[in-house]
Amino acid sequence: MTDVHDKATRSYNMSRIKGKNTKPEMLVRKFLFANGFRYRLNVKTLPGKPDIVLPKYKTVIFVNGCFWHGHKGCKYFVVPKTKTEWWLNKIKETQKRDREKEIELNVLGWKVITIWECELKPKTKDTTLNKLIQQV
Repeated sequence: MTDVHDKATRSYNMSRIKGKNTKPEMLVRKFLFANGFRYRLNVKTLPGKPDIVLPKYKTVIFVNGCFWHGHKGCKYFVVPKTKTEWWLNKIKETQKRDREKEIELNVLGWKVITIWECELKPKTKDTTLNKLIQQV
């Protein structure tokens, strides 16, 4: 199956995908700040450059997109119909890297919390965020 967009359009669409300051990440950050938590963002000295770092609690938070990180059993993780093998390989490598970085952080004594994009949808957002406070 061929792509529905020409190369220039596809390139533009992909360039608009953000890696930082995504809506789910901003939602978590605003919630944490409103509840008195202070944090650092994308700390380059830590493995995996965590989205949110709570140094006082020695805790890092990754806010993962369901598609990009291959959230198993999630309706937002749909395998693309074009370049399927390439996408599956890319997502598998991302999952492998996620596991490696989590192990490295645990060895360094950091607690790792992963929040999935689907957990921040309106129906489950409050439960997820309240659970986050308990985990920290």
